[in-house]
Amino acid sequence: MAVKLRLKRMGAKKKPFYRIVAADERRPRDGRSIETIGTYNPLVDPVEIKIDQELALKWLNTGAKPTNTVRDLLSKAGIMKTFHDNKPAKAKPVKKEAPKKAAPAKKATTAKKAPAKKAAPKKETK
Repeated sequence: MAVKLRLKRMGAKKKPFYRIVAADERRPRDGRSIETIGTYNPLVDPVEIKIDQELALKWLNTGAKPTNTVRDLLSKAGIMKTFHDNKPAKAKPVKKEAPKKAAPAKKATTAKKAPAKKAAPKKETK
């Protein structure tokens, strides 16, 4: 099951209010969610973002992929920075060079080479 962190639209017509939820990516946008992580209210000035940092980090660490909008909201809340700082650094794999094979030694031949044949002169045609 692939889990996404995404927005679930709530509120009345022309007055949106969003919940930030962890949901199966195959479910509809406003369908069943696994867990509510926070809220986002774009109508107030300044924009109101409330996110439970522990829940968000738990889902990010278990492999949930945030949508672009949720990633931006998590960045504004400082959660993405915390997530990247706590992520263990991946060690770059060291390329192992195969030992170079020595060129095959030329076999010493004791037999004499046959003399090269001379090309026969072309006959002129009349």
